[in-house]
Amino acid sequence: MKKIFLKISFLLAFLFTLFLFYYIYLPVINIHSPNLWIFVISLLFLGAGTYKIIKFKTANPKIIKGVVFLAITLFAIYLIGYLLSSPIINAKKYQSLINIKDSDFNKDIKEISYNEIPILDKDTAINLGSRKMGSMIDMVSQFEVNNLYSQINYNSKPTRVTPLDYANLFKWFTNRKEGIPAYMMIDMATQEVKLVKLDEGIKYSFSEPLNRNVNRYLRFNYPTYIFDKINFEIDDNGTPYWICPVKSYSIGLFGGPIIKKVVLLNAITGELTEYNVKDVPTWVDCVYSAELLISYYNYYGMLKNGYFNSILSQKGCLKTTDGYNYIALDDDVYVYTGVTSVTGDNSNVGFVLMNQRTGESKYYTISGAQETSAMASAEGQVQHLGYKATFPILLNISNQPTYFMPLKDVAGLVKKYAMVNVEKYQIVAIGDSVEECEENYINLLASNNIKTTKNYSDKQISGKITYIKEVVIDGNTTIFIKINNNEKYFAIPIKNDLNILSYSLNDNINLQYEEQQNYNIITKIN
Repeated sequence: MKKIFLKISFLLAFLFTLFLFYYIYLPVINIHSPNLWIFVISLLFLGAGTYKIIKFKTANPKIIKGVVFLAITLFAIYLIGYLLSSPIINAKKYQSLINIKDSDFNKDIKEISYNEIPILDKDTAINLGSRKMGSMIDMVSQFEVNNLYSQINYNSKPTRVTPLDYANLFKWFTNRKEGIPAYMMIDMATQEVKLVKLDEGIKYSFSEPLNRNVNRYLRFNYPTYIFDKINFEIDDNGTPYWICPVKSYSIGLFGGPIIKKVVLLNAITGELTEYNVKDVPTWVDCVYSAELLISYYNYYGMLKNGYFNSILSQKGCLKTTDGYNYIALDDDVYVYTGVTSVTGDNSNVGFVLMNQRTGESKYYTISGAQETSAMASAEGQVQHLGYKATFPILLNISNQPTYFMPLKDVAGLVKKYAMVNVEKYQIVAIGDSVEECEENYINLLASNNIKTTKNYSDKQISGKITYIKEVVIDGNTTIFIKINNNEKYFAIPIKNDLNILSYSLNDNINLQYEEQQNYNIITKIN
């Protein structure tokens, strides 16, 4: 009787362990998933051990040997599968994972206004979000900010969004019924931070410990799907979603990852909607992760002349530089990174833009400094202050490819801005504002005999001057005026147009201007 009880106890313990293993580990029921192979192989070894314990002296050694042999055989198939799926024997297939087109920089990347330039990197966003959360007395004791901070385009503005998490298991227990009440939104151009409160709380998140955990909920609903990096986004109405790309493998068992489907998970209701990649709603920005897209280009650049060439002589091999950033174009988010020769010096031969929603990729042949060299050049201009440059973004400034980067102090606060010419990285401009930085940069271009253009998307206004005042900014006299008691000021440095001096209070004026965050910049007095 005791032996039977002992055997039943061991069997129940084995089944319970198996259930916990699946519940926690969440293996995909798909032969293309390495996790499934590891799960099954581990299960066979665990089963053989449990059988030995339950049967003890009466255990049949042939059964144990058979199970162990099966586990070893599966492990051998697993290793062979990895080899047959690798670039070693599939270089051409890996090299063709990306369809990349040569394109024209000035045609694709237009000059943008100051209020569209994303001056906020992820680290700064994390600091701003933490400060905002610290001021929310009613929430800070129960929730904390997730450090995800996805970059999206929201209402055509570069924005970072991230959900809140339960502060700990006890806080989850007391708040799970209502869910997480808000998410964080940061405008990357203005640095405005908003805690967006929801009418109904987020029920599905990564901080959920049980069935509403995003990974577990997806696995129970899609047991055969292999999900890539899951992203947090909001739709045009501000509703939070988890964007869940589904990976397939196009080369052997484990090689050539591609995205064919996307599952959208409503973070509030748990509603699941499945799309083919080409049918994904346009408000979705991140289907292809930056890491996946960069791996595609590295396969393309490194494997042009075969796998062994990429290891030995490396003739004609190209790779992406160390680091990347994001660029907003046509309401999509593109991954930007430089391209350099493996055997060359510390310079770029071009750069690549890759659309995170469609996977479309464009290459631009522009030689110049690597991003790290540009960062060092910018830091050299303020070395006495000890400021550090963030990884740059690529802008079109006066039809010149230009690295733009904020400069931060040791506390992580943005203190100045820098622009560095890509092709001539000794041309470095620094400014306390984006406007001042660009003005200094264009002046430097002109002094280096580089033709400059400044294309403003001007607006016009005419009316009576109801306010006028001279202000000295960084040694330059600037005239600030108001027109028809308009709430926003209009400003122009005297050196830009001396005609402004002929105007007085109550005079009528007709001008063109560019909208900015704090005040409008006068571009022409008619």
